[in-house]
Amino acid sequence: MSKLYIIPTPVGNLEDMTLRAIRVLKESGLILAEDTRTTGILLKHYDIKKPVLSHHKFNEHQTVERFAARIKAGETISLVSDSGTPSISDPGFLLVRTCIEKGIEVECLPGATALIPALVVSGLPNDKFYFEGFLPVKKGRKMRCLEIATDKRTGIIYEAPFRLVKTLTQLAETCGHNRQVSVSREISKRFEETIRGTLSEVIAHFSAHEPKGEFVIVLAGANPF
Repeated sequence: MSKLYIIPTPVGNLEDMTLRAIRVLKESGLILAEDTRTTGILLKHYDIKKPVLSHHKFNEHQTVERFAARIKAGETISLVSDSGTPSISDPGFLLVRTCIEKGIEVECLPGATALIPALVVSGLPNDKFYFEGFLPVKKGRKMRCLEIATDKRTGIIYEAPFRLVKTLTQLAETCGHNRQVSVSREISKRFEETIRGTLSEVIAHFSAHEPKGEFVIVLAGANPF
């Protein structure tokens, strides 16, 4: 039966690809990729020779209906993002929703995502947590930081290197400079590392060491212990 497959891809090490994900990609009629060049490296590594088309945040509104129609007509399509699980801070939600509305089966394979490893190695409570993704860049950013300050759950935030210190500073202003935080970068890659401490301590570290790579901030909740 034709369906839409959501395929997680490695966030770093190519060996994190599952055997099932490789098989499904090889059996798919079409692969939709956030960046065809990035996905091309992965497909070449695993000798996957299938047609690949672009599906990203700049064109997804125009393409979801067309791809859903192709699945409805009998084609099996797999969706991948540059890394991790599609629709988790990556394109995918619109296509999944459209397929569900049209009665098309959607299956998401378990696999790589940056947020869970960062949470586990943080040493912070992980029985209850929330995933924030990226904070608003402008509108609503300060208000969201104020809301985060009072949340008792552990919070997970994605951030770009050029904005990391700014975000940590804003969190310190609303949550307090002594709030515990764990910042992981380059998960599953060669230079993976995690810096733990108070917000003040971690801000000092990244002020002295230029942030490079992809970052996951794991922030302790209000009164977590």
